[in-house]
Amino acid sequence: MPYLIDGHNLIGQLPDIDLADPDDEVKLVLKLRSFAGRVGKKVTVVFDNGLPAGEEKTLSTHSVRVRFASPRSSADQVLRNMIARLKNPRGWVLVCSDVAVTALAAQKGVRVITSHQFAQDLTSLLAAPRSAVNDEPSQKANPRLSQAEVDEWLSLFQAGGDD
Repeated sequence: MPYLIDGHNLIGQLPDIDLADPDDEVKLVLKLRSFAGRVGKKVTVVFDNGLPAGEEKTLSTHSVRVRFASPRSSADQVLRNMIARLKNPRGWVLVCSDVAVTALAAQKGVRVITSHQFAQDLTSLLAAPRSAVNDEPSQKANPRLSQAEVDEWLSLFQAGGDD
């Protein structure tokens, strides 16, 4: 399920990013890139009043799309417009705390997570070792080759190099 996220709502709930920080959006985008990489989901994050309005190409990646509302609009309005146009709303998750936006999303069948809850989940997920998230052993096997095996491989590669 792809995620639609109200960026400033989420920043306001994170313990390590401050809305007064001039780099708050960039810091959130970096967190969301880690999130998207760990869970294998696409994310669209929308912020209020950025220049230029629309998609921000330098911050956007394949997995995280960054949009800024125009000065005449708001992130809430952009999110409402996006929700109204979703082809498969039941396949999306909205992270937002605005009552009007979450009500529209719920009406359309979009799964809603409050910014507060998602901030807690995101903080826990990013604090966990990556292997714990993927259910992989924390240390990969480190195979050791015997000297005989190394010599055998060397002879194969050296023999092939003379052709």
